[in-house]
Amino acid sequence: MFKRFARLRLLTLVGGLLLASACTASNSGDAAAPYTDGSEYVSLPAPNQRYSDTGKVEVVEVFSYGCIHCAHFAPKAEELRKQLPPGVEFKLLPAAFSDEWLPYARAYYAAKKLGVVDQTHLALFDEKFNQHYPISTLEELADFYARHGVDRAKFLQIASSDEVTAQIKKDVALMQKWGITGTPTIVVDGKYRSNEVKTLDELVAMTQWLVKREQNGGK
Repeated sequence: MFKRFARLRLLTLVGGLLLASACTASNSGDAAAPYTDGSEYVSLPAPNQRYSDTGKVEVVEVFSYGCIHCAHFAPKAEELRKQLPPGVEFKLLPAAFSDEWLPYARAYYAAKKLGVVDQTHLALFDEKFNQHYPISTLEELADFYARHGVDRAKFLQIASSDEVTAQIKKDVALMQKWGITGTPTIVVDGKYRSNEVKTLDELVAMTQWLVKREQNGGK
């Protein structure tokens, strides 16, 4: 039995913005489907709460570099990204669920701005959870990125910027609408959120099924 990932804690971010702790699951079943709305996934009560406005079907992984379950899922998520059909975009959304996770969210957006996410994403999980490097504070994260060729001062400047702070606050508001309670969580096209899956492989398979369903107009 796969445990319900990382538990949500409240974020004390600038402005006192709080994340709601839970979302009520809907209960519309489809006996012919391999996954049940209200069980393995839920249909979001306010559809089309998308992360981006590209118009393409999107798969968003809500994650944190501080989450060991996300570390386990990361290689599978990478394979999922490669297997998604044309016209479907895979995106990462860092969850700043707590003060402890806030530096990881800042680090992700700095890495994205610097164009190094692809070469550092799996490496950060590996160094933190497999090699047991001390990577918890923003300074320690700066050390990690410096080891991978990033200008340390530039990284810290971007990670601490008002732009990144504003983006994280925007993310928290969106995750509240989505009813995110743990990581990793998958949201498909702002309409469907993963819920009580038993394994990471099931999370991948269900995501692929939801993507096909969305491409077929919800059928």
